[in-house]
Amino acid sequence: MAKILFCSKGDLMYKLFTMEDKVRVPPQYFTMKLNEAVHQILIEKYERMLDKDMGIIVAVSNANVKSEGIIIPGDGAAYYDVEYQVLCFKPEVNEVFKGDVTEVLDFGILVRMGPVEGLAHLSQITNDFMVYNRRIPALVGKDTNKSIRKGDIVYAKISTVGMKSNIQNVKIGLTMRPLGLGKLEWVEAHDKNKSKSGSKGQNKGQTKIKEGKGHGKHKDKTKKSTKKRKAKE
Repeated sequence: MAKILFCSKGDLMYKLFTMEDKVRVPPQYFTMKLNEAVHQILIEKYERMLDKDMGIIVAVSNANVKSEGIIIPGDGAAYYDVEYQVLCFKPEVNEVFKGDVTEVLDFGILVRMGPVEGLAHLSQITNDFMVYNRRIPALVGKDTNKSIRKGDIVYAKISTVGMKSNIQNVKIGLTMRPLGLGKLEWVEAHDKNKSKSGSKGQNKGQTKIKEGKGHGKHKDKTKKSTKKRKAKE
């Protein structure tokens, strides 16, 4: 049984685990270098496996044999204590990521996220009502005319995660409705408009301050000229 020795947090949904395990090396691997043979066996055993605690095992690396081989009579294979690393993918609810649209369906879009895909339902793409255009194919907004199609880059947030017995049964729900999410072009356009409106408001404020200062100076000059006339009289 594999034992976790150490875990380091990677980029977003990825974690790197340092593991320890006893590995059985059958006779057909005896012609290979020992570390290479053990690495190959670990890849075949663990890669793309779903673990309830670690998530999906994406890659096995740095296999290092830590003991002399033990041969059990009547078995024919050799057993070694091995230390190695596994890169795992485990999505969490509310995590935001950037991915590409892999498929457009009449009920939503599939978005690539690491070794799996997540589904954003029609109602979770924008605040607009999206209609499926089979000719393009694309989803098009009824009022805004915004469109999304295969190959588009999007920002999405994980809303639900269902990880069962194997990688084929992983189900991930996505939403792109919150501000700052959605198709890359939509996000960039929103940020650009926000920046413009902010600079306009700043300029208006500066104009008002300047106008106020000028009015004050005019009043002071008027008071001084009145005092001079009274002194002469």
